Amino acid sequence: MLKFLLPAFILFPLIEIYLLIKMGDALGAGMTLLLILLTAAIGAWLVRAQGFTVITRAHRRHAAGRSPAAEAIEGVVLFFAGTLLLAPGFFTDAIGFAMLLPPLRRKITSRLLARTTFTPPNSGRVIDADYERID
Repeated sequence: MLKFLLPAFILFPLIEIYLLIKMGDALGAGMTLLLILLTAAIGAWLVRAQGFTVITRAHRRHAAGRSPAAEAIEGVVLFFAGTLLLAPGFFTDAIGFAMLLPPLRRKITSRLLARTTFTPPNSGRVIDADYERID
């Protein structure tokens, strides 16, 4: 994971600066800033709406006695998408909007869910142990 973070922290800002310069040349500075604010506002609205949908599904699954683990992870993915959409720039907006697409979000969620282990809170299994501290 760390091997991906360092290049991302270097490449993302460079890509963002390049795209901002290109868009500023094509549209002008004022229109570029307006477009950045508009994508942030639309993105925040979409994340909020989809977040409520995920919360509703999680409540329904919990009420039915099933684990809302997928919805919890999907909520994290939505949070990350919202963070990318609020960051100024067109590259992060593109990634954030892509993460709002349900098929891609479900794919990301299923991959993260496959890597995560959840233990049901009421599994009925109790581990009783004694311990002694040795210094």
